[in-house]
Amino acid sequence: MKKLLHIIATPRGEESRTLAVTGAFLEAFKTGHPDWAVEELDLSKEDLPSLTSKRVDGKYVLLSGKDLSGDLKGAWEEIVRHIERFKSADAYLISTPMWNLSIPYTLKHYIDVIIQPKYMFRYTEKGAEGLIKDKKMAVIASRGGDYSAKEARAADFQEPYLRAIFGLVGITDISFVIAQPMDMGPELQKQKIGEAQQVARLAAAKF
Repeated sequence: MKKLLHIIATPRGEESRTLAVTGAFLEAFKTGHPDWAVEELDLSKEDLPSLTSKRVDGKYVLLSGKDLSGDLKGAWEEIVRHIERFKSADAYLISTPMWNLSIPYTLKHYIDVIIQPKYMFRYTEKGAEGLIKDKKMAVIASRGGDYSAKEARAADFQEPYLRAIFGLVGITDISFVIAQPMDMGPELQKQKIGEAQQVARLAAAKF
């Protein structure tokens, strides 16, 4: 059975505007992909490992092309577990609001934990090579303001960052469904969530 890993980066639960759109995506996805399992990873409930000095030392060992051993290998067990959980999925769904023009700190923490040399990418004579091949990702995002206009796009550090960081590991087939603006009044919010839900259903059908 194939697996979709759903990474949740909002702590608001049922109050989340992001998850209101995600719900439409998942409903359509499950209808069109009855043979897939959906595994949920809620970052607000996950005890992610801290990137301590010893663990960072381990990263530099990996960057040098060597394998971890001894205390460093032990210190990395929790990190490796998160990496393997990510790699075990066949596709990915990220639900994330925009916080301070970018992503919530929990999602950044998770990314810093899993994106590691020798596991997710490697350096070659031609530069970085991603090791996660032929996998798709969908991102459901919500924003308080509207960053769709050309003059506002320069302040969007959410979509460009996610495309770049997951592109580094080889995931380049990424579709975004964005609900915006969410903080410009309840009527407009309701309208934009509805519009994003429609886009999400279509995205899930094509996923």
